[in-house]
Amino acid sequence: MYRICCLNNIAKVGTDRLGPGYEFVAEPEGADALLVRSANLHELELGGGLLAIARAGAGVNNIPVERCAESGVVVFNTPGANANAVKELVICGMLLACRDVIGGAAWVAENSDDPEIAKRAEKAKKQFGGFELAGKRVGVVGLGAIGAAVANALIDLGCEVMGYDPYLSINAAWSLDRRIEHVTDLGELLARCDFVTLHVPATDATRHMVGADQIARMPRGAVLLNFARDALVDEQALAEALDDGRVGRYVTDFANPASSNMRNAIVLPHLGASTGEAEDNCAVMAADELRDYLENGNIRNSVNYGQVDLGELAEGNERVALFHENVQGVIGLISAEIAASGLNIENMTNKSRGSNAYTLIEVSGDLTQETCARLAGMPGVRRVRLIERP
Repeated sequence: MYRICCLNNIAKVGTDRLGPGYEFVAEPEGADALLVRSANLHELELGGGLLAIARAGAGVNNIPVERCAESGVVVFNTPGANANAVKELVICGMLLACRDVIGGAAWVAENSDDPEIAKRAEKAKKQFGGFELAGKRVGVVGLGAIGAAVANALIDLGCEVMGYDPYLSINAAWSLDRRIEHVTDLGELLARCDFVTLHVPATDATRHMVGADQIARMPRGAVLLNFARDALVDEQALAEALDDGRVGRYVTDFANPASSNMRNAIVLPHLGASTGEAEDNCAVMAADELRDYLENGNIRNSVNYGQVDLGELAEGNERVALFHENVQGVIGLISAEIAASGLNIENMTNKSRGSNAYTLIEVSGDLTQETCARLAGMPGVRRVRLIERP
């Protein structure tokens, strides 16, 4: 019986996928796996029995990813599950930046008691005029699931689209409309675009990737959109650029003391993935990832270990999962120990990510706890897990 703790409200359509063989517990202590959305886990004590954490969403800045890796705790996320919801809000943000819809709606609300409102509106509407999105050049920074969806949608809306992503995967490239211009220099994109929208994760490398120097390259009056993470932008430099008109509008999904007081900013309360469909998609994907890992040892969409898939574990068979340092010679030692225990390796796969490596082995024969203990005692091995199917 696997014990699962939900640290946030996880959609029932997802938790229902963890049926017989799973028990939901109220506290993380003693849990085998955690399902989480926004709860901050950085101060959480990682129990010795904790096997995995699944984040129902893409960002994992609320999870101590590297500390988990060192303890053999797999951290999953759900890339692409909320992509459509975020894409739609980004397009909405662009339209709000083009047309003063918010100001116009506020004017109507303020004058709702005026019996002559219809006549007055014809005169007042001039102050809320704007421009059309079609025909504008838009730069999309980051072409993952969300960025690619945004870029393709903008092509359909009649925009010229430029994309920048130094880590563009082959699968992501195949999903992009052929009319999207791919550039390899961020400065070039900033200098040529009327709109720039950010879709990259917040890391040490991307922190303040749009600062004073980058803003200075943008055409005067350009619109910047940030539905990724607020740390991507130097907000002090941006506030100054908004004040003097260097940047025409800033549209962001991250309300904080700096952004909420910026001139010419449209600030939303983190609505990007806040749709019922997105929450359902994320919950289902997170639950499926957990189940496949707990029952079969397979890893999909982990942020701290590589992707591994040996398929479904056959009834009566056994697998051993080993978390170890990504150093030379460990695989050979593991194979030799299994052979010395009188077991035959039926299937084996190994993947590394940085300094972290994961090896999944299916064997014929009785894989005893004594063998697992010897494997766990080898140099460089962090954790050993026996997976059995009755």
